[in-house]
Amino acid sequence: MNLTRPTAFSLWLSSMALIAASHLTYAQTATPPAEEPDTLVLSDTLDYDDINKESIFIGNVIMTRGAMTLHSDKLVIREDAEGFQHGIATVNGNKPVVIRQEDPAKFEVIEAKGLRGDYNGKTEEVIMTGQAVVTRFLCGKPFDTIKGERVIYKQKTDTYQAFGGPNSSAAGGRVRSVAQARSKADAAIAECQKKSAG
Repeated sequence: MNLTRPTAFSLWLSSMALIAASHLTYAQTATPPAEEPDTLVLSDTLDYDDINKESIFIGNVIMTRGAMTLHSDKLVIREDAEGFQHGIATVNGNKPVVIRQEDPAKFEVIEAKGLRGDYNGKTEEVIMTGQAVVTRFLCGKPFDTIKGERVIYKQKTDTYQAFGGPNSSAAGGRVRSVAQARSKADAAIAECQKKSAG
């Protein structure tokens, strides 16, 4: 399956840039880049290796960057020779890596879960592997869900792929995608706007 996702999904995953910062300089963009939000990582331990450009966070890792949060047991961030960052978030046992991106203006939350989350700063791909589930919530209610063994999001093309397998979160090792009608989503957002205004 190779489909274009809604803008909200791209917003969520584009903020995976903890794991990723913009790699274009001011001269390359012609306009000043937007200021990157601060990244806060809480963990039980941190090992930083300046020579190898590697940071390892272990133990109840909570990363916050703008409106995005990541929860894992271990987070490893490396920088390659070209300056691109690569991140791997993992967990112990069967509890998932959880990534949440909130967009209060749209009353929307995108939540991704998996046993492992990878980010490749050079290719701008995010991969959730093992019991992968991506859910779009509107006004606190689930609207769209993708399940599989692996879900890959490609930021450059704003597309994703989902794959089945023996460790899929969907029955029978398949890919399962549920999307509600756009009219239902629009109605839910309008209802939330009405409630927040009243």
